[in-house]
Amino acid sequence: MGPLQVTAFSANAIMNDWLRWRALATPKKLAVLYDGRSVCYAELDQLAGERAVGLVQNGVRAGDRVAALAANSVEAVALIHAAARVRAVLVPLNTRLTAVELSRQIALVEPRLLLVDDRREPGDEDAVAVTQSELAKATVTLPNSLGVFSLGELGCRATPKDTESLAQRAGAPALEERPQAIIFTSGTTGLPKGVTLSLSNHFWSATASAYRLGLDTDDRWLSCLPLYHVGGLSVVFRSCLYGTAIVLQRAFDLDEFRRSLRSDAVTLTSLVPTMLHRLLNSAGGTAWPDSLRMALLGGAAADKDLLEAAAEADLPVATTYGLTETASQVATAPPGEAHRKPGSVGKPLMFTEVRIADAGGRALGHGEAGEILVRGPQVMNCYYGNPRATGSALRESWLYTGDIGTIDAEGDLFVLQRRTDMIVSGGENIYPAEVEAVLRGHPDVVDACVVGLTNAEWGQRCAAAIQPRPGSRLDRASLLAYSRARLAAYKQPAPEHIRFVDELPKTGSGKIARGAVEKILTSVDANLQETQG
Repeated sequence: MGPLQVTAFSANAIMNDWLRWRALATPKKLAVLYDGRSVCYAELDQLAGERAVGLVQNGVRAGDRVAALAANSVEAVALIHAAARVRAVLVPLNTRLTAVELSRQIALVEPRLLLVDDRREPGDEDAVAVTQSELAKATVTLPNSLGVFSLGELGCRATPKDTESLAQRAGAPALEERPQAIIFTSGTTGLPKGVTLSLSNHFWSATASAYRLGLDTDDRWLSCLPLYHVGGLSVVFRSCLYGTAIVLQRAFDLDEFRRSLRSDAVTLTSLVPTMLHRLLNSAGGTAWPDSLRMALLGGAAADKDLLEAAAEADLPVATTYGLTETASQVATAPPGEAHRKPGSVGKPLMFTEVRIADAGGRALGHGEAGEILVRGPQVMNCYYGNPRATGSALRESWLYTGDIGTIDAEGDLFVLQRRTDMIVSGGENIYPAEVEAVLRGHPDVVDACVVGLTNAEWGQRCAAAIQPRPGSRLDRASLLAYSRARLAAYKQPAPEHIRFVDELPKTGSGKIARGAVEKILTSVDANLQETQG
């Protein structure tokens, strides 16, 4: 499509189609570099157009949910833009979940289509873990009207005329406040909650991030975070708005990541502490290229030793705090500030307010610890189909994060504790209540308590204290076999971190004393290390 044809568009009809505008502005510029394949914005626009036609041909209309179970790929990026083009609501599903977990999420959102990428590669942790047939056998019944298709087949019947017709179609004005995606994040109750984000959320998040991180039109963002995480999804939208490139990887692979740093002119990347730990401690270390201007470190708290090691390696680390509910970043400390003030995640981004509040919502002063509240245009619309959780989290336009922090006299935020009891292992959130509910479902388990143990590489590892049924012959192997059929691998307690107890310690009110359980498991872990040493 040439510049003279721009007038054929209804501006209102494509305000939610950022890729089409970008392809008109910089058609030949690199959009995605993936596995040796270079895709410019014109080609990505064509790929998205074919998939948009495929969605429409399969009955998808504005407002319909489209679920996708797919690993990182160019096709997955195109699908993100295709869903926005037809104003569908994308539901990216975690490829590491079990069929039981996935079927519950699918049943909640009732999508019009489920797109499954059945590709599997040896040693690929983020390849799709289940197939269509395995989903069909799950304990939760899928909607009768659900159409299930292969991601690779979507749009294969689209013709150039089809894609052009869809792109030029004028329709009702696009509302950027309408839902763009539902991204699942676990809740402290153990039930998954679908965070509903709009294109407006993504726009303001991208704008605020650019003001903090700076922007170069030749930026290349090395992204190995999965596209079902807000950290991966946000890079797709930001790059499109900025006209910059994504260097996309299927998953985090140490050797491939280092190769890309050396060869692909990477300027920015996103890491979780586990990734950074591996990079800094791998054999031979990592040579940081002159092109790399910043590594955004988030997903979990980074300890002082890790940040000092990064500084010694001359790696420009920017510490950041964000949530799925805020379309990614809330506060970020640029490299100089992160080094000057260890533990800080910096000041709130532009257009973002952060408050520290007590249990009653009253604002606290500098240095006082309390719940972190966030307000701004990047805050989610709601939790899909869960008005109770929405009402609890969103009050008077403030998002009550459940995280604990302080703000110092200079206005910098310190995150003291992520959501109550939550375990962050390798950048993945694990909620003890969810794991405990599964463990308690075993017929030989009376009760269970799950906590996180500190680990240098992973940040935390999942550990469990189990009270077995009297007289049973429950062992670790049978317990884990039961759990693995119901929970993703990253949520499993490690065998060496499972302890059987006669009775779980309780508080005076009869609740499980998590602090006491953690001491028991920490003591056992220390004894095991001494024995092995």
